[in-house]
Amino acid sequence: MNCGINGMYTSLLIFTTISFMACTNNTQSSENMDDRSIRRPDTGAFSKIIDGKKVSSYEIGNGKITAFFTNYGARITGLWVPDKRSVSTDVVVGFGNIEGYLKSTEPYFGATIGRYGNRIARGKFTLDGTEYQIPLNNGQNALHGGIKGFQDVVWDVEQPDERTLIFTYLAKDGEEGFPGNLTSKVTYSVTDNDEVKMVYEASTDKKTIVNLTNHAFFNLNGEGSGEILDHAVQIFADKFNPVDSTLIPTGELRSVSGTPFDFLSATSIGKRINADNEQLKFGKGYDHNYILRGKKENGMLHAATVIGDKSGIKMDIFTQEPGMQFYSGNFMQGKNQFKNGSKDELRTAFAMETQHFPDSPNQPSFPTTILNPGDKYHTISIYKFSTEK
Repeated sequence: MNCGINGMYTSLLIFTTISFMACTNNTQSSENMDDRSIRRPDTGAFSKIIDGKKVSSYEIGNGKITAFFTNYGARITGLWVPDKRSVSTDVVVGFGNIEGYLKSTEPYFGATIGRYGNRIARGKFTLDGTEYQIPLNNGQNALHGGIKGFQDVVWDVEQPDERTLIFTYLAKDGEEGFPGNLTSKVTYSVTDNDEVKMVYEASTDKKTIVNLTNHAFFNLNGEGSGEILDHAVQIFADKFNPVDSTLIPTGELRSVSGTPFDFLSATSIGKRINADNEQLKFGKGYDHNYILRGKKENGMLHAATVIGDKSGIKMDIFTQEPGMQFYSGNFMQGKNQFKNGSKDELRTAFAMETQHFPDSPNQPSFPTTILNPGDKYHTISIYKFSTEK
């Protein structure tokens, strides 16, 4: 449902504003589990013209799970799922208006990331003898596509039905230093199996590199519920990419065995996050790519399982990608106010970004991220939700 054209929510918003006054953890009473219990974005708060294109708010759902998006950055702004007591809970942190995203000191909340997710060393890479330079925006490196990546552009949007949104964007040849006119499409849908499904597609007219992902920040206990350190995490990977002090992979595929990076068995995020470990010091916590080896289900790798310790909300991550970046919210600084009034304090959300490996264009041993004209980039990732009592 396109919230940008739905004036019918005016009275509904008044109802939800009143019902939320006593709410502290952005959850709803189990007595109010109908459609009205979900806090919908203020339509006007997301209405703006940016770079000559209209920005709005959109909604999709399956009657049990409801997700909200904006076409500014093709980003998810909220995701309501039931907890173990059937209380509807918003597990994606974000802002209640477009200005929050425009002014945020953290630009990636909920966004579709491109044209290259994660870091490229010194912002440089070479294709067929030509060196390309991406603007540096992360110390001496380029992160998530340069200064104005896909999170800062307005995507075209279609809504074919109440469960599906299709975002498209044409990144022109030379944009942020990348070669080729790249047409990207991301289809978000909510399935009958309580999944948020993400289908990424791209094509180019010139040899280029592509690595698309989503950067939702999750707190499975609910936005504003505090730190995520007691969330249980299981990552189906026996190796990870160690990094240098600038968070660029060294090229090694290191075993997790005997390290704080071993999440082969479910372990709380905070159990070893302060261990005396060089890699944790470099990342100020977990900010590393895992090489996935999970069991395949329906052609997809089971990448990880995360469970909220208070809510019992369980999120299983499936992907066709070879890697996943686990980020434990180490650079959250409490400078931005989320939609429920809480601040983005240190480690109050985490991200699991399915992806190809960081700095792949400069590391021939890594799976390639090159896309040639005539070829199609196509990859699927899924967040599946359930509960544990």
